[in-house]
Amino acid sequence: MEPIVDTQQRILDSARELIYSRSYADVGVAAICEHAGVKKGSFYHFFPSKRDLTLAVLDSHYLEIKDHLLNQAFANDIPPMARLARFGQLSYEFQKQVLNDTGRVIGCFFGNLASELSTQDEPIRLRIEQIFSNLQSGIRQVLREAIALGEVQDIDVEATAQAMLAYFEGVMLLAKSQNNVEIMGQLFHAMAQIRISPR
Repeated sequence: MEPIVDTQQRILDSARELIYSRSYADVGVAAICEHAGVKKGSFYHFFPSKRDLTLAVLDSHYLEIKDHLLNQAFANDIPPMARLARFGQLSYEFQKQVLNDTGRVIGCFFGNLASELSTQDEPIRLRIEQIFSNLQSGIRQVLREAIALGEVQDIDVEATAQAMLAYFEGVMLLAKSQNNVEIMGQLFHAMAQIRISPR
């Protein structure tokens, strides 16, 4: 008998791959089960609904991004503002790998779902809002360290962190709309130059 954790993980991995490469609306439970090689009974044993699965996928994907991208990007081995540039570079490299794997620029998993579902599914919207808040918190911490070291002066930290995240997501969307990952390589580095002055 296959270990339960393997079955559950296959469902999670299949759902993330299918929803990321297509869309939430375009992927049903049957397609996820077929891709994962499991029966619907196994699906509903772990996840009462497609929404519950999607929430679990969001959490799982965020933890993976945190472990393999954010922790590396924001490690304090280089000056704070250089970490923002590294965040952009690592994000570009990640998206370039996705392009190599799929043949398309797919963009941000969280941003894609936010665009599709934020007006339709409140629990999913709230989970994505929390993930974006976590990302913004990392940027905010970098900015505070930069101010403490004199790298940056006279900015509204909260607004600047929010503007940087908005810029990052906008670049991802632009690259996806043009199916051109190089837009990320060209524009991500400018994120570190954004400054919002205090009112």
